[in-house]
Amino acid sequence: MILAVSNLKHPSSTTNGYCGRFAPSPTGPLHAGSLVAALGNWLDARKNGGKWLLRIEDLDTPRCVPEADQQIQAQLLACGLSWDEEIIHQSKRQVHYQRALESLNQLGCLYPCTCSRQTISNALAQRGVKTPRNQEMIYPSTCRPANLLSNSPEIFRDIRKAWRLALPQECLIAFEDLALSQQSQNLNTEVGDFVLRRSDDLFTYQLAVVVDDAEQDITHIIRGQDLLSNTARQIYLQQLLDYGRPKYMHLPLVLDEHGEKLSKQTLATQIHTQDKKHVLLELRKAAKHLGLNNLPDSENITIVEWLLAATCAWRN
Repeated sequence: MILAVSNLKHPSSTTNGYCGRFAPSPTGPLHAGSLVAALGNWLDARKNGGKWLLRIEDLDTPRCVPEADQQIQAQLLACGLSWDEEIIHQSKRQVHYQRALESLNQLGCLYPCTCSRQTISNALAQRGVKTPRNQEMIYPSTCRPANLLSNSPEIFRDIRKAWRLALPQECLIAFEDLALSQQSQNLNTEVGDFVLRRSDDLFTYQLAVVVDDAEQDITHIIRGQDLLSNTARQIYLQQLLDYGRPKYMHLPLVLDEHGEKLSKQTLATQIHTQDKKHVLLELRKAAKHLGLNNLPDSENITIVEWLLAATCAWRN
């Protein structure tokens, strides 16, 4: 049973230009790690008097679980984490991503790729490159043509090929993280030309999230540190598409007993929201992980009152 509390609007939810968002993938219910991310960016939005949006990132349809998006919404509302505008689903925004892809094509920086993961792995092995566990393989430019030109839009109809973004010779991206200070990534040596549309015709997270953040006027992206390595790619896409750059904050991850990131893939259990007692317990655990240690612990406090206290205690 999930306790749904749909009227827990925070009194400081009027916007001053700040706009944040929580963007879960509907591959299962919220677990402790995803609640940390949701609470952190909700608190940051409320502390700054801004808007907080909910986006369902359901692009990778084979991985999506039926009705998981509804369950996630109910869990958030049970925790008092209400959003301020209509929810958008990425699965309904294909035309927006295609338009961005065609804009990049006009810049002459896309090319088709037929490489499988095994092909890439073999090419790297021949060069003596070993990819550490749980890290992406650096694309060795196997399919990259000598001369890059814009392609006819008709060529995008060939769904048997992926489309990669060709990086310039030097592509070092630096940015300031609100929690981790100065960060940088050399996209050439740490990522390589990356995919924007897969061979199965699905747009990738990298392109979709950049388009959505720009079109929703997102100013602050507060998320887990597992997504830190994606930031440079997204900033580079923002530059190419002439979008503004949001501010970034990456939050500490919740780890399991083996030191692995808590996730649905590692069978993380869902948060318990069947009554106020369980909701407050889950919120308090998430707040402690975020470094908020002196919040009210009375059994008589309401969820709204606890969230107000947490908002006051959140960093500026």
